[in-house]
Amino acid sequence: MKILTVCGLGMGSSLILKMNVEAVLKQHGIQASVEHMDVSSAASASADLVITNAELVDNLQHLSCPLAVVNNYIDSKEIALALEQAGIIKLGE
Repeated sequence: MKILTVCGLGMGSSLILKMNVEAVLKQHGIQASVEHMDVSSAASASADLVITNAELVDNLQHLSCPLAVVNNYIDSKEIALALEQAGIIKLGE
């Protein structure tokens, strides 16, 4: 499974989100390749899931994979909920 974390420039925010997504996935025993990038690169990338913030989601609506919205990149509960809504993890088990 390939997950992209996306921010405007693909530098700091998406890297922080990548690390926190990896931590949540690890807690749930899920293995995935998580990459971070800018919104322009993500617009033409291939992935199983893209995680970004509400401001950038409109730029990625054309992608064939699901989009998850996380606005607080350091909130593991918000990240876990987004991953659950995307069908990647199951909470409460």
